[in-house]
Amino acid sequence: MPKMIFVSLPVTDLKRATAFYEAVGAVRNPQFCDDTTSCMAFSEAIYVMLTTHDKFRQFTPKPIADARISNQVLLCLSADTRDDVDDIVGKAEAAGGLADPSPKDEYSFMYGRSFEDPDGHMWGVNWMDLSAAPLQPDLASV
Repeated sequence: MPKMIFVSLPVTDLKRATAFYEAVGAVRNPQFCDDTTSCMAFSEAIYVMLTTHDKFRQFTPKPIADARISNQVLLCLSADTRDDVDDIVGKAEAAGGLADPSPKDEYSFMYGRSFEDPDGHMWGVNWMDLSAAPLQPDLASV
């Protein structure tokens, strides 16, 4: 069985968050959804568990950070092409997200953009041509 990742994100409006992630390409897996959680699959190995704040509090005694004003994690998805990067960020913006809260990454072997979901969680979307990537990259000179 391949390694999988499940990212849990607290959201203020589960229905809105579910619609947003569907708009950017995730598929809702109803097998692991209820009125407190939406399981969103980006691939067979990448899942985002959108949870209400009450549900999220069951997993940690720590306060839930407001992702609009602080960051604990930056998330990133790969894309097959440069156009796919632009497409995903465009879909995020059309669904109510903020496009490009971070500077774009543009190199001969890599292209990346970012978006912020309605709850403020930041995502990068990157395309890379690994065969063209330098072995010891000094990205400042690429």
